[in-house]
Amino acid sequence: MSHLMNTYARQPVAFTHGEGVWLFDSNGKRYLDALAGIAVNTLGHAHPEFTTALTAQLGKLIHVSNVYQIPEQERIADKLCELSGMQEAFLCNSGCEANEAAIKLARLYGHSKGIDTPNIIVMEKSFHGRTLATLSATGNRKVQAGFEPLVKGFVRVPYDDITAVEQVAANNPDVVAILVEPIQGEGGIRIPDATYLQGLRKICDANGWLLMLDEVQSGIGRTGKWFAHQHTGITPDVMTLAKGLGSGVPVGACLTAGIAVGTFKPGNHGSTFGGNPLACTAALTTLSIMEKQNLLAHAATLGVWIKQQFQERLGSQKGVVAVRGLGMMIGIELAKPCGELVGKALDSGLLINVTADNVVRLVPSLIYTQTEAQQLVDMLCPLIESLLMQE
Repeated sequence: MSHLMNTYARQPVAFTHGEGVWLFDSNGKRYLDALAGIAVNTLGHAHPEFTTALTAQLGKLIHVSNVYQIPEQERIADKLCELSGMQEAFLCNSGCEANEAAIKLARLYGHSKGIDTPNIIVMEKSFHGRTLATLSATGNRKVQAGFEPLVKGFVRVPYDDITAVEQVAANNPDVVAILVEPIQGEGGIRIPDATYLQGLRKICDANGWLLMLDEVQSGIGRTGKWFAHQHTGITPDVMTLAKGLGSGVPVGACLTAGIAVGTFKPGNHGSTFGGNPLACTAALTTLSIMEKQNLLAHAATLGVWIKQQFQERLGSQKGVVAVRGLGMMIGIELAKPCGELVGKALDSGLLINVTADNVVRLVPSLIYTQTEAQQLVDMLCPLIESLLMQE
C-alpha cells in the first residue's frame, strides 16, 4: 500500500525514461506523448543540449538564497522582458505561485490608490491554480467545493464577454484589475474573439486597472508566438508564466509593465526556492534551444496542420462539437463526456488528457516532427470514432 495521499486518480503506468516525444514504461512499452506533462515538456524528454546544460549547472550551484544576487536569475529576467516587452520579473516555482504574486500585486496596487477592498474581475470556466487565492479566482465549482470560505475580492463574469466587463466597470468602483487567460486551457481550449483582449485592454486603460494575463499554459511558444497575447498586438500590465518555461524543471514568473512596475517593494513578496540557479538555467536553456531550432514557427505551422487533419477526419461526424486550437494547443470537443478515452489511448500507446469532461486536450512538445504528428492523428481518430459509435 502506498503512503502517498490520494490526490490523483493515477493511470496504471509508470515511466522509466523518455526519448524526444516518446516515453517508455517499466515493461518497455513505448508511448507517444501528446500531453507533455500538461504543456510542460517543451523540448520533449532527454533533450541532449538541455541535459548537458543542467548537468553542468548541477556541478556548480543548485541553490542560493534570494538575499544574494543570482546572475542566472537576472539573465532570465532580462530575456523574458526582451521577448515580451515587459519591464520587471519575479521568479517563482509554479503557475499558481505566479498567479498568487499577480493577485497580491493587484491588491497592493489597489491599496496604493486608496481602495480598501480591491476587487479583481475573473472569468467563468477559468483555472488559475489550487492555492486558496488562485482556487478562489478559478471559475470551476468542482475544484472549489469543500474549501470554503473562499478568498473574497473576485468578481466573476462570462469569458469572451466584453459587455459583462463593461457592466462591472459601471457599477463596481473597487475593481483594480482583470485576470484572464488568453486561451482557457483547463476550460476546454476555449479561444476568444480576436478583439477580446484588445477590448479588455481598452477598458483597463480607461479605468486605471491592471490587465493581468495568465499565460501559464498558453505561453512559451505554445501558440506559435512567445506569448498568446502577442497574436492580438496588446501588452499586459502583468503576465504570469510557468509550465513550459523550464521544460520540466519547476520555474514560474510574474512579469510587470506600465502602471504595474514598481508596485512590489522589498519585503512585499518572496520565495525560498524561486529563481535558483538550476531553475533559471533550465529556463535560459529552454529559450535558447527554442530560438536556435526556430520552434515558434514550427509550432505555428505544425499546429495548423494537426488541427486541419482532425477537422477533416472528425469535424463532420455526429458527436463532434468543435476542433479548436492555436499552435500546439488543440482541443477536440465532443457532445458527451469522454474521460474514458484517456485509458483507451493509454492502452494504444498514446498519452492524452480530457478536460472540462468532454474536451480532448492535446498539448504536445514543440519538437514534434511531421511524422509524429501524423502518428498522433492516426492513433487518436479511431479511438474517438469508436467512442462516438457507442450508444
